[in-house]
Amino acid sequence: MIVAVVAAVSVWASIAPPPLSAPEPQEMAMPLSAPRVTGPPVVEPLKFKPVSPETALQINAAIPFSTEPNPAAAPFLFTGAPADLPRATDCLAAAAYFEAGADSKGRRAVAQVILNRLRHPAFPKTVCGVVFQGAERATGCQFTFTCDGALARPPAPALWDAARNTAAAALAGAVFAPVGHATHYHTDWVTPYWSGSLDKIAAVETHIFFRWKGWWGTPRAFAGKALSVEPLEEKIAEISEAHRAGAPLAADAHLVAMAKPNSTDAADPGAGQVEILFQNAEGIAILADSDVDAASFPAIAASFCGARNLCKVRIWTDRPLAPVGNPISARSMSAMSFSYLRNQDRKFRKEQWNCAKFLRKIRAECLSLPFAAAMIS
Repeated sequence: MIVAVVAAVSVWASIAPPPLSAPEPQEMAMPLSAPRVTGPPVVEPLKFKPVSPETALQINAAIPFSTEPNPAAAPFLFTGAPADLPRATDCLAAAAYFEAGADSKGRRAVAQVILNRLRHPAFPKTVCGVVFQGAERATGCQFTFTCDGALARPPAPALWDAARNTAAAALAGAVFAPVGHATHYHTDWVTPYWSGSLDKIAAVETHIFFRWKGWWGTPRAFAGKALSVEPLEEKIAEISEAHRAGAPLAADAHLVAMAKPNSTDAADPGAGQVEILFQNAEGIAILADSDVDAASFPAIAASFCGARNLCKVRIWTDRPLAPVGNPISARSMSAMSFSYLRNQDRKFRKEQWNCAKFLRKIRAECLSLPFAAAMIS
């Protein structure tokens, strides 16, 4: 990772149920004629090869840089509410500061990777969500500074101001072109197990940057839309006034989600909207526009779950058939597009689609909805 003020190494890891009223659908057989459909790649867990720094340097140097083009990312323009901009700025600044410290290039590279992740279907859809992904577990954080105690040490005022300036510029469209569409990085004296499976595309000082191989590493995969409401992050409340007061993500907020991953109009803030239909102790019901890509449903659900340990999210894409509250009718259940269940303590996560609407290649990813065929015929 970019050189951290606390000398900690930051590498991405994978993130990894109370029921709603109606019974949980079971798996249904996938049609034999279904085409092969693949979702976003899985973010690998934080595991290093047990080698010395000297050996790691040799291993990393032996991995060739990709010969494929490394285009710069498109400018990112924050389109959320004015009250949410300071939250996004300070989350991004915290990552830039604790990862890169006084290294101005490093701060810009960190900010670019975070915004690249936000646009990619595999990751949360808020700036703060990307930065603090998995931070509720000591072994699950994506950036080690969010769970290793580094935040207990106040930043140097001048460097914090510099980090906030870096973050503000990135959210206003500044692009750090050398790292392209990188979504991963690590320092050259460690070797994560995933490093050999990704495209090595850039080096900034002592850090190496990677993107996924194939289509998921191309610019067209980075068309995700940021949610318009940034959550409060208590972990940085001591250094960020924007995170000291107010409530978490509003239950009735109208949010901007992801556009189709093959969209070339990544700047259209009106594409792909989602909204909360209702939520209670039993879960969250969401309505998504029909043009929201189904592959983005897991990331959308995870963004709404936030740091909840137990979380259940259901997504509908047809307003006339969506529920208006509990209990959910059989008619609405049959029209459900996606179900997401999570129990982080048990490292359990279940993601299932309505395969009468969204074909999947893995049978276990299909809900059993007995009325679905009739509803879409």
